[in-house]
Amino acid sequence: MAGTGERFHPGRVIMGSFAVAIAIGSALLALPAATESGTGASVLDAVFTATSAVCVTGLITVDTASYWSPFGEVVILVLIQLGGLGIMTVASLMVVLLSRRLGLRARLVAQAQTRTLTPRDVGRVVRKVIIFSLASEAVVAAILATRWAVEGRFSLREAVWHGVFHSISAFNNAGFSLNADSLMGYVGDAWIMLTVCAAVIVGGLGFPVVFELARAWRHPRAWSVTTKLTVGVTVALLVIGTVVVAAVERHNPATLGAMPTGHRMLAAIFTATMPRTAGFNAIDIGSMSSEGLLFTDLLMFIGGGSASTAGGIKVTTFGLLAVVLWAEMRGESRVNVGVRQVPVDNQRQAFAVAVLFVGLSAVATFTLLALTDFSLDQVLFEAVSALSTVGLSAGITADLPEAGKWLIIVLMYVGRLGPLTLASALALRHRERRYERPIERTIVG
Repeated sequence: MAGTGERFHPGRVIMGSFAVAIAIGSALLALPAATESGTGASVLDAVFTATSAVCVTGLITVDTASYWSPFGEVVILVLIQLGGLGIMTVASLMVVLLSRRLGLRARLVAQAQTRTLTPRDVGRVVRKVIIFSLASEAVVAAILATRWAVEGRFSLREAVWHGVFHSISAFNNAGFSLNADSLMGYVGDAWIMLTVCAAVIVGGLGFPVVFELARAWRHPRAWSVTTKLTVGVTVALLVIGTVVVAAVERHNPATLGAMPTGHRMLAAIFTATMPRTAGFNAIDIGSMSSEGLLFTDLLMFIGGGSASTAGGIKVTTFGLLAVVLWAEMRGESRVNVGVRQVPVDNQRQAFAVAVLFVGLSAVATFTLLALTDFSLDQVLFEAVSALSTVGLSAGITADLPEAGKWLIIVLMYVGRLGPLTLASALALRHRERRYERPIERTIVG
């Protein structure tokens, strides 16, 4: 029946699941036991933090370490884990474990969240996703905890907790930190910097890409179009990002200018990696040059891989649009990636996602400019960071008016779900025309 199909539209189920998780997280964070003061967080701070955690963003209105109690920190960590894996992925896993099989509806719901290619593979993929995620987080946690224990800054118990917290936050591209200055205090520590970078990159590749690389890493010609675009664009952005950040910030004494050469390169690599939507920072983002902020906006806008914990329009979307543009400039009627042809509907999807993100970013930036006295650099950075679920900030999040904070909450929610998923969830039904109009070309340009 049409009504039943509409009610169980996968996009709507995902939207509802995230909303429920945010509501439960907000209620828990509003409890007196969740704060160090024991007075309970305000509704706005609780909702903002819960949304940021479930949507694996990392923007905060209060300092995580000093404001939230151990109970509150655990709640945040659980919300990050649930948001990173995807509420529907977790629900589908429970179905697999209990019944050993997924019904068609559950398969389609899980497919919409994990973006796997065939419904019949969802059950197997969900199990692999959980195992791979937990194993990766455990390895990263062990490395970070060992480093912090050896360093002597924390007790063994504190080192383990910091390792676990930052591991889950990094792999899920959340950007929450137990340090007031994020990871600025470790800018010269290659052990910490590169481990966090590796966790962010792996988490931002996307599970289908990771699994394919594990199977066929020696045979790049056999990779799917998704894997080729994801790996190619990711590597290009990391290299170009590092070079550009190092170049534009090299004379800025508030960021890279005052650092030794080795620390400067580590900071440049870290700063180019985090806009994949991780949200950690090793330099003062608010002190970056206008060129540095604008370039970081672009990196955040592109984001990470499809089916990953990253946000943005995704590197596959950006790569596909670049390939389409190149084909158009060459006058080719078909768009090819390697030996594969990309269908027209796939090209339209990439275009739709990019245009929706541009439109939402513009509207949000305009609104924040009207609500605040902050500069265009600052509010554009904040809007793109929220919509792309990055979590980096120019230092204005806590100073935004209440209306501005609620707008950021909406942007994080919409950005995590994806504009296209949101649009499909709100559509009453799929409409297919049974006739075609006469063709007439319009002037372009």
